[in-house]
Amino acid sequence: MSLASTEFAERFSLAGKVAVVTGASRGLGVGFARALAAAGAAVVLVGRNAEAGHMVVEDLQASGARAVFVTADVTSRNDVEGLLAESIAAFGQVDVLVNNAGACIHADSLDVTDDDWRAVMDVNLDAVWRCSQVFGRYFIDRGAGNIVNIGSMSGIIVNRPQWQPAYNASKAAVHHLTRSLAAEWAPSGVRVNALAPGYIRTDMSPVDEPRFHRHWIEDNPMQRVGNVDELAPAVVFLASDASTFITGTVLVADGGYTAF
Repeated sequence: MSLASTEFAERFSLAGKVAVVTGASRGLGVGFARALAAAGAAVVLVGRNAEAGHMVVEDLQASGARAVFVTADVTSRNDVEGLLAESIAAFGQVDVLVNNAGACIHADSLDVTDDDWRAVMDVNLDAVWRCSQVFGRYFIDRGAGNIVNIGSMSGIIVNRPQWQPAYNASKAAVHHLTRSLAAEWAPSGVRVNALAPGYIRTDMSPVDEPRFHRHWIEDNPMQRVGNVDELAPAVVFLASDASTFITGTVLVADGGYTAF
């Protein structure tokens, strides 16, 4: 392999980096953690389900990855501050934060209660802000850091046939918070980007239910949903030195859904 090819490949490597992934005991978070570990990063998986989280960590460790699980509720500032401290204690540093924890409620707008609205915003928006602020202060002090927020195409379009006003509003806010922090923190060496997935097959997403086929599948130019293995490399790209001139962007990975 030529030197140029080696240097090119190294841009995508996360060897020597430490990545923290919230909402990493299931679904997309597990896929993101596995991809980051495969790229060479030590990974701190975060969630409220300790049993599920430790199972993922054992699987990663069996494959040779460095990984730990931290039980934390990202809606609690004390938990987030403790998460940063535990991550540094485990691996000596943090280089990447992936804000992945999320919640969704499908309901007509007139049926959404204040508690419903608050529950979605607490996880999808307030927790992203809280984690970004806590870790961002640490990154700014270091003069380097990288935040990847998991938004959604729902922050760009209105989904159908299901109505989910709180989720849509929260993800649109995440996208603009991403731009706001990116602009403010760029001079301090901190990059902030977002990934906006479309419909992705996970154990939590009812992508195979016939009632959704007309709009979720037929309205997609690719005529299918995505899978986690297709999505996770985008997180690695945004977390790596392959994207050093990219900040404040929202990378859409939806199979072309929002092109229509």
